[in-house]
Amino acid sequence: MKLFKRFPIIIALVLLAQSFAFMAQAQEKIVVVTNFNNDVQVLDKKGLIDLFMGKYSAFPNGKEATPIDVELDSELKSQFYKSLVGLPLARVNAYWSRLKFSGRVKPPAVEQTLDDIKQRLEQDESALAYVYESTVTDSMKVVYRFD
Repeated sequence: MKLFKRFPIIIALVLLAQSFAFMAQAQEKIVVVTNFNNDVQVLDKKGLIDLFMGKYSAFPNGKEATPIDVELDSELKSQFYKSLVGLPLARVNAYWSRLKFSGRVKPPAVEQTLDDIKQRLEQDESALAYVYESTVTDSMKVVYRFD
């Protein structure tokens, strides 16, 4: 019976712990990474905008670039586009809807999770993705850091 009296306290503590974990992740820095063997050492913000918003499909050295969006981590995706172009995700999605309809450019490739992105980056030298800084592995090269 005492357990049931403490149940609301336990639930409150669990919710508090989850909110702290969410806030910590929301505050985590985002970096843009590519395959470790990619020749590109650094990209500037304008170059990233051009690649992720469809203006260019190649790195500055002329080699093919494959920008990748993460599908199932909408918080990461939202933070990335807000930092990159200053727009909410809904506006970015509307932008791509218009461009896809025109058939002129193709949007970034899509991977479902950060684990999928890690795997893609290990296998594809043209891959370019955004991840939380704490998830960077030895097979990735950081080419841009948001301030």
